[in-house]
Amino acid sequence: MRKLAWAARGTAAVAGALLAGALVTPSALASDDPTPKDTQAAAADESKRCSVSRDVSSTVVDYSGAGGLFETVFRAATDRQGHAFLNDSRNPGVWINLGLLAGAPQCVSGTAVSVTEEDPGHLYITLLASNGVIRQAVCTTASGTPFTPANLPAACGAGFAPLAYTPVL
Repeated sequence: MRKLAWAARGTAAVAGALLAGALVTPSALASDDPTPKDTQAAAADESKRCSVSRDVSSTVVDYSGAGGLFETVFRAATDRQGHAFLNDSRNPGVWINLGLLAGAPQCVSGTAVSVTEEDPGHLYITLLASNGVIRQAVCTTASGTPFTPANLPAACGAGFAPLAYTPVL
């Protein structure tokens, strides 16, 4: 009986120490570039196990001085497999896979879009990857040219870049 009581006290002490350490440790920060060394194997692995809830966000140009961009709505959405898509209301029914852009995360769990109100202006597309890293692309908007799969890569230049020191939850 004494041996059992001693073991129980020892186990409780170890569990308490681990809990205290977990509470005191600061939250981890994601690396600037979370791309693993073996990118192809990791991407294939992640695409098999990526399953997230759907997400949608939108923004609208509400400045009448923006010419043909006035009342243009930009929407971003994800599917359950973590793919992100963009819709430009000037091109109804067309959803562009954001995986076309360089640096796009493989498994997206959240989206945000915002736009500057000029012609040409800038569309900011922000994606939250399932690993906690936030990546952002800045795309040039023009009143006469709705986004399509053909012109989006040129409009977004370098594509997605990770925001430094994104906190991982």
